[in-house]
Amino acid sequence: MKKFVVLVVFSLFSVGLMQAEDVVYLTTDYFKTYIFDYTKEKEWKYKGDKPCVIDFYTTWCGPCKRLAPIMEELSQLYCEQVTFYKADTEKERELAYIFNISSIPQVLYIPTKGQPMLLKGLYPKEQIVSIIDEFLLGKKTGIK
Repeated sequence: MKKFVVLVVFSLFSVGLMQAEDVVYLTTDYFKTYIFDYTKEKEWKYKGDKPCVIDFYTTWCGPCKRLAPIMEELSQLYCEQVTFYKADTEKERELAYIFNISSIPQVLYIPTKGQPMLLKGLYPKEQIVSIIDEFLLGKKTGIK
């Protein structure tokens, strides 16, 4: 009986973990395949079926390190609605060049329709939530 209870508890825990979505580390090739292929298209047309957030960072950047846990937390909170990516600007130089990333952190917010929005700097969690809710999901929050 103990084995059965442990198995059931472990199974329920595993299902819960599979539903939550972690931040995905983005490569240039993945970006071109699943988000937007700037080598073939001239006008922006997002390929995804739900909005996404791309955090451009480097491993040595202090503000990037402070932003990382916020993005991890929000990726869990919005796992059903928004996909979260991280792009290391030192490894993905082509992608950083395409978006003219000259300082970090920078975060690219991509709605399913319309143009993306690129913001420079470290924003408070509440402001990021407001951007996601209003810009990506079309909700009215009233938070600025």
